Amino acid sequence: MALVTFMSDFGTEDHYVAAVKAAILKGNPSINIVDISHDIYPSDIGHASYVLKNVFRDFPPNSVHLCAIDLNSREPSKLIAIKLEEHYFVGPDSGLFSLISQQRPTAIIDINSLKPIESTFEAKDILAPTASGLASGKNIHEMGPAQNEIKILYSRQLKVTKREISGNIIRVDVYGNLITNIIKSEFDTITRINGNQPFEVSFGREKTRKINKTYNEVESGEFYVLFNSSGFLQIGINKGNASELLGLVLDAPVTINFET
Repeated sequence: MALVTFMSDFGTEDHYVAAVKAAILKGNPSINIVDISHDIYPSDIGHASYVLKNVFRDFPPNSVHLCAIDLNSREPSKLIAIKLEEHYFVGPDSGLFSLISQQRPTAIIDINSLKPIESTFEAKDILAPTASGLASGKNIHEMGPAQNEIKILYSRQLKVTKREISGNIIRVDVYGNLITNIIKSEFDTITRINGNQPFEVSFGREKTRKINKTYNEVESGEFYVLFNSSGFLQIGINKGNASELLGLVLDAPVTINFET
Protein backbone atom coordinates (compact mmCIF):
# COMPACT_ATOMS: atom_id res chain seq x y z
CA MET A 1 0.00 0.00 0.00
CA ALA A 2 1.36 3.42 -0.99
CA LEU A 3 1.28 5.51 2.19
CA VAL A 4 2.34 9.12 2.86
CA THR A 5 1.97 10.82 6.21
CA PHE A 6 1.83 14.60 6.24
CA MET A 7 2.87 16.98 9.01
CA SER A 8 3.14 20.76 8.69
CA ASP A 9 2.96 24.07 10.50
CA PHE A 10 0.41 25.37 7.95
CA GLY A 11 -2.69 25.23 10.16
CA THR A 12 -6.03 24.35 8.57
CA GLU A 13 -7.65 27.70 7.85
CA ASP A 14 -6.16 28.14 4.38
CA HIS A 15 -5.73 26.00 1.28
CA TYR A 16 -2.10 25.00 1.82
CA VAL A 17 -2.68 21.50 3.22
CA ALA A 18 -5.16 20.62 0.47
CA ALA A 19 -2.80 21.93 -2.22
CA VAL A 20 0.05 19.70 -1.03
CA LYS A 21 -2.24 16.67 -0.87
CA ALA A 22 -3.42 17.41 -4.41
CA ALA A 23 0.19 17.45 -5.61
CA ILE A 24 0.83 14.07 -3.96
CA LEU A 25 -2.27 12.54 -5.53
CA LYS A 26 -1.43 14.04 -8.91
CA GLY A 27 1.62 11.80 -8.97
CA ASN A 28 -0.34 8.73 -7.85
CA PRO A 29 -4.11 8.90 -7.15
CA SER A 30 -4.01 5.62 -5.19
CA ILE A 31 -1.75 6.94 -2.43
CA ASN A 32 -3.23 6.89 1.06
CA ILE A 33 -2.45 10.18 2.84
CA VAL A 34 -2.56 10.25 6.65
CA ASP A 35 -2.43 13.59 8.49
CA ILE A 36 -0.19 13.58 11.56
CA SER A 37 -0.71 17.23 12.51
CA HIS A 38 -0.97 20.63 10.87
CA ASP A 39 -1.05 22.50 14.17
CA ILE A 40 2.68 22.38 14.84
CA TYR A 41 3.71 25.77 16.20
CA PRO A 42 5.22 27.78 13.30
CA SER A 43 8.87 26.84 12.78
CA ASP A 44 8.93 24.94 16.11
CA ILE A 45 11.39 22.12 15.44
CA GLY A 46 11.15 20.88 19.02
CA HIS A 47 7.38 20.53 18.83
CA ALA A 48 7.58 18.82 15.44
CA SER A 49 10.27 16.36 16.54
CA TYR A 50 8.31 15.39 19.66
CA VAL A 51 5.20 14.62 17.61
CA LEU A 52 7.00 12.80 14.81
CA LYS A 53 9.28 10.60 16.92
CA ASN A 54 6.32 9.39 18.96
CA VAL A 55 4.29 8.21 15.98
CA PHE A 56 6.35 7.37 12.89
CA ARG A 57 7.23 3.85 14.07
CA ASP A 58 3.52 3.03 14.37
CA PHE A 59 3.27 3.14 10.58
CA PRO A 60 4.38 0.24 8.37
CA PRO A 61 8.00 0.05 7.16
CA ASN A 62 8.66 1.99 3.95
CA SER A 63 6.04 4.60 4.83
CA VAL A 64 6.90 8.08 3.56
CA HIS A 65 6.69 10.99 5.99
CA LEU A 66 6.38 14.46 4.44
CA CYS A 67 7.45 17.08 6.99
CA ALA A 68 6.70 20.64 5.89
CA ILE A 69 8.05 22.47 8.93
CA ASP A 70 10.00 25.74 9.01
CA LEU A 71 10.01 26.17 5.23
CA ASN A 72 9.83 29.94 5.54
CA SER A 73 12.86 30.23 7.79
CA ARG A 74 15.18 33.19 7.35
CA GLU A 75 17.96 30.63 6.96
CA PRO A 76 16.90 28.48 4.00
CA SER A 77 17.56 24.76 4.41
CA LYS A 78 18.51 22.21 1.80
CA LEU A 79 15.57 19.98 0.85
CA ILE A 80 16.33 16.33 1.46
CA ALA A 81 14.92 12.83 1.43
CA ILE A 82 16.35 10.31 3.87
CA LYS A 83 15.87 6.67 4.78
CA LEU A 84 15.89 6.07 8.51
CA GLU A 85 14.79 2.98 10.45
CA GLU A 86 13.21 1.58 7.26
CA HIS A 87 11.08 4.71 6.83
CA TYR A 88 11.44 7.57 4.35
CA PHE A 89 11.36 11.23 5.37
CA VAL A 90 11.07 14.24 3.08
CA GLY A 91 11.53 17.85 4.18
CA PRO A 92 14.00 20.66 4.83
CA ASP A 93 17.35 19.79 6.41
CA SER A 94 16.52 21.87 9.48
CA GLY A 95 17.77 19.46 12.13
CA LEU A 96 14.33 17.95 12.71
CA PHE A 97 15.33 14.50 11.48
CA SER A 98 18.30 14.35 13.85
CA LEU A 99 15.94 14.61 16.84
CA ILE A 100 13.61 11.72 16.05
CA SER A 101 16.06 8.82 16.26
CA GLN A 102 19.47 7.95 17.64
CA GLN A 103 20.24 5.96 14.50
CA ARG A 104 21.98 7.40 11.44
CA PRO A 105 20.13 7.57 8.12
CA THR A 106 21.12 4.87 5.64
CA ALA A 107 20.50 7.27 2.73
CA ILE A 108 20.54 11.07 2.49
CA ILE A 109 19.60 12.69 -0.83
CA ASP A 110 19.59 16.34 -1.92
CA ILE A 111 16.32 16.41 -3.87
CA ASN A 112 16.54 19.88 -5.42
CA SER A 113 20.02 20.12 -6.88
CA LEU A 114 20.03 18.24 -10.22
CA LYS A 115 17.22 20.30 -11.75
CA PRO A 116 16.62 23.06 -9.19
CA ILE A 117 13.10 24.40 -8.88
CA GLU A 118 12.58 27.91 -7.57
CA SER A 119 9.31 28.07 -5.71
CA THR A 120 7.51 30.05 -3.03
CA PHE A 121 5.56 26.88 -2.16
CA GLU A 122 8.24 24.21 -1.85
CA ALA A 123 5.98 21.77 -0.01
CA LYS A 124 3.70 21.57 -3.03
CA ASP A 125 6.20 21.93 -5.87
CA ILE A 126 9.17 19.91 -4.55
CA LEU A 127 8.40 17.91 -1.41
CA ALA A 128 5.02 16.53 -2.51
CA PRO A 129 6.25 15.07 -5.86
CA THR A 130 9.23 13.54 -4.05
CA ALA A 131 7.00 11.92 -1.42
CA SER A 132 4.64 10.69 -4.12
CA GLY A 133 7.52 9.15 -6.06
CA LEU A 134 8.94 7.36 -3.02
CA ALA A 135 5.53 6.02 -2.02
CA SER A 136 5.06 4.74 -5.58
CA GLY A 137 8.28 2.73 -5.41
CA LYS A 138 10.85 5.08 -6.93
CA ASN A 139 14.39 4.44 -5.73
CA ILE A 140 15.54 7.19 -3.37
CA HIS A 141 18.97 7.26 -5.05
CA GLU A 142 17.34 8.33 -8.34
CA MET A 143 16.13 11.56 -6.78
CA GLY A 144 19.41 13.41 -6.47
CA PRO A 145 23.00 13.24 -5.31
CA ALA A 146 23.84 11.51 -2.05
CA GLN A 147 24.92 13.58 0.96
CA ASN A 148 27.11 12.50 3.86
CA GLU A 149 25.34 14.20 6.74
CA ILE A 150 22.14 15.83 7.89
CA LYS A 151 22.02 18.89 10.11
CA ILE A 152 22.39 17.86 13.75
CA LEU A 153 20.53 19.44 16.66
CA TYR A 154 20.88 18.34 20.26
CA SER A 155 17.95 17.89 22.61
CA ARG A 156 17.98 18.23 26.37
CA GLN A 157 19.83 15.28 27.89
CA LEU A 158 18.92 13.43 31.05
CA LYS A 159 21.33 13.47 33.96
CA VAL A 160 21.22 10.07 35.59
CA THR A 161 23.04 8.85 38.71
CA LYS A 162 22.26 6.23 41.34
CA ARG A 163 20.76 8.94 43.52
CA GLU A 164 19.00 11.17 41.01
CA ILE A 165 17.36 11.47 37.61
CA SER A 166 17.29 15.10 36.50
CA GLY A 167 15.22 16.06 33.47
CA ASN A 168 13.17 18.85 31.94
CA ILE A 169 9.71 19.50 30.55
CA ILE A 170 10.03 19.04 26.80
CA ARG A 171 6.39 19.51 25.79
CA VAL A 172 3.25 21.16 27.10
CA ASP A 173 0.43 19.48 25.21
CA VAL A 174 -2.94 20.91 24.21
CA TYR A 175 -4.44 19.88 27.56
CA GLY A 176 -1.71 21.58 29.56
CA ASN A 177 -0.09 18.27 30.51
CA LEU A 178 3.65 18.51 31.22
CA ILE A 179 5.69 15.88 29.38
CA THR A 180 9.29 15.38 30.45
CA ASN A 181 12.33 13.69 28.93
CA ILE A 182 12.51 11.26 31.87
CA ILE A 183 11.89 7.81 30.41
CA LYS A 184 10.50 4.76 32.17
CA SER A 185 13.40 2.48 31.25
CA GLU A 186 15.88 4.75 33.07
CA PHE A 187 13.59 5.00 36.09
CA ASP A 188 13.15 1.22 36.22
CA THR A 189 16.92 0.68 35.98
CA ILE A 190 17.79 3.05 38.84
CA THR A 191 14.92 1.70 40.94
CA ARG A 192 16.25 -1.83 40.48
CA ILE A 193 19.83 -0.78 41.28
CA ASN A 194 18.59 0.84 44.50
CA GLY A 195 16.67 -2.23 45.55
CA ASN A 196 13.26 -0.57 45.16
CA GLN A 197 14.03 2.01 47.85
CA PRO A 198 11.67 5.02 48.16
CA PHE A 199 11.94 7.95 45.76
CA GLU A 200 10.58 11.47 45.50
CA VAL A 201 9.51 13.32 42.33
CA SER A 202 9.99 17.11 42.54
CA PHE A 203 8.62 19.75 40.15
CA GLY A 204 8.02 23.40 40.92
CA ARG A 205 6.77 23.60 44.50
CA GLU A 206 5.29 20.11 44.43
CA LYS A 207 6.65 16.73 45.54
CA THR A 208 5.25 13.22 45.43
CA ARG A 209 6.43 9.74 46.31
CA LYS A 210 4.00 7.99 43.99
CA ILE A 211 3.91 7.21 40.27
CA ASN A 212 0.28 6.82 39.24
CA LYS A 213 -0.97 4.27 36.75
CA THR A 214 -3.83 6.46 35.44
CA TYR A 215 -5.02 10.03 35.98
CA ASN A 216 -8.26 8.66 37.46
CA GLU A 217 -6.36 7.62 40.57
CA VAL A 218 -6.55 11.22 41.83
CA GLU A 219 -9.51 13.46 42.51
CA SER A 220 -10.56 16.27 40.16
CA GLY A 221 -8.20 19.21 40.57
CA GLU A 222 -5.36 17.10 42.00
CA PHE A 223 -2.09 16.47 40.19
CA TYR A 224 -0.88 13.09 39.02
CA VAL A 225 2.49 11.77 37.83
CA LEU A 226 2.62 8.82 35.45
CA PHE A 227 4.55 7.31 32.58
CA ASN A 228 2.51 7.89 29.42
CA SER A 229 1.99 5.49 26.53
CA SER A 230 5.27 6.66 24.95
CA GLY A 231 7.22 5.95 28.14
CA PHE A 232 7.79 9.58 29.17
CA LEU A 233 7.12 10.88 32.68
CA GLN A 234 4.05 13.11 32.48
CA ILE A 235 2.59 15.50 35.04
CA GLY A 236 -1.02 16.54 34.80
CA ILE A 237 -4.05 17.65 36.75
CA ASN A 238 -7.24 15.64 36.60
CA LYS A 239 -9.73 17.85 34.74
CA GLY A 240 -7.34 20.80 34.86
CA ASN A 241 -4.44 22.49 33.08
CA ALA A 242 -1.20 21.54 34.84
CA SER A 243 0.94 24.15 33.12
CA GLU A 244 -1.32 26.98 34.22
CA LEU A 245 -2.18 25.71 37.70
CA LEU A 246 1.34 24.59 38.62
CA GLY A 247 3.05 27.53 36.92
CA LEU A 248 5.40 25.27 34.93
CA VAL A 249 6.40 25.76 31.31
CA LEU A 250 8.73 24.33 28.69
CA ASP A 251 12.23 23.49 29.98
CA ALA A 252 11.29 23.64 33.68
CA PRO A 253 13.29 21.10 35.73
CA VAL A 254 11.82 17.85 37.05
CA THR A 255 13.84 15.64 39.40
CA ILE A 256 13.49 12.16 40.87
CA ASN A 257 15.60 11.65 44.01
CA PHE A 258 16.24 8.14 45.31
CA GLU A 259 17.00 7.09 48.86
CA THR A 260 20.17 4.99 48.92
